[in-house]
Amino acid sequence: MIIRMNVLRSFLARTFPLSSAWSVRSACPFHTFSPALFWTNPVLCAEPMKKKKRVDPAVLRAREERKKKRIEKTISKLAKNAQKLKPIDEWVVPKQLRLEMKERTRKPPPLEEEELERRALLRKTWTRYKHYQYLAEQDKLSTMVMSAEAALRELRIESEELYQKAVQLDNMSLPITLKGPVNTPPIPGYISPDGDYLNTTRKW
Repeated sequence: MIIRMNVLRSFLARTFPLSSAWSVRSACPFHTFSPALFWTNPVLCAEPMKKKKRVDPAVLRAREERKKKRIEKTISKLAKNAQKLKPIDEWVVPKQLRLEMKERTRKPPPLEEEELERRALLRKTWTRYKHYQYLAEQDKLSTMVMSAEAALRELRIESEELYQKAVQLDNMSLPITLKGPVNTPPIPGYISPDGDYLNTTRKW
């Protein structure tokens, strides 16, 4: 029996090459089995397609017309408000305040006779000071112009070429920045307050 098994094994080895399917590892010379023909497919979550409903062309045309009119109305509205500026809340007086303007208007208290005289004297003093200041400035300007004209005459006698260069415009002096007087004089030693604030500016 053992000799027959060895002969059968050698015959199978010559006829069929060794493989994992035909390798004989037990006392039984043959193995019969059926393949498990199972495959895994991806999950398909779908439903049958719905049948398209036929729509009347007139209904489609009316729908397109309504959409077109809506777009044209929006465009005309935007074009109408194109030149409209952003409102400034600080400049717009509420209607309620305009109606209550007469009720809210308060007359200044009457001034005493001494205060009226003091203000009149102060106004006269200020007017006199500004008049003298104007005269002094005019006198100074006249002196400067006369001195410049005299210097130009003497320069022209010496050299005509230097005179022509002297009377040319000086383009390097422009642009010029001047700082004039302010409405109120500065207060010496004044410290500007730096407190908390709430920004109520509207965003557009």
